Amino acid sequence: MNVLKNFEALFVVVAALACSAAYTFEHPTADTTATSSAANMQVVVVSAKRLTAEEKLQSLLQERAATVAANTTTSASKI
Repeated sequence: MNVLKNFEALFVVVAALACSAAYTFEHPTADTTATSSAANMQVVVVSAKRLTAEEKLQSLLQERAATVAANTTTSASKI
């Protein structure tokens, strides 16, 4: 019975070491990823004006109307 407990403890230790080794080798250090990804990073710049409160409300109302219309046609086609 004592041998089974030792094997269980050994299994837990080996599993922990295997997981930590896999994580270490799979994820390189932060220094190398930061410099290499910064050079290859694509940047998207969006230049647009902000909506006023009235424009935003109008946009939301139009979106809701389009959603209701789409749901109506979808439910009508299922019948």
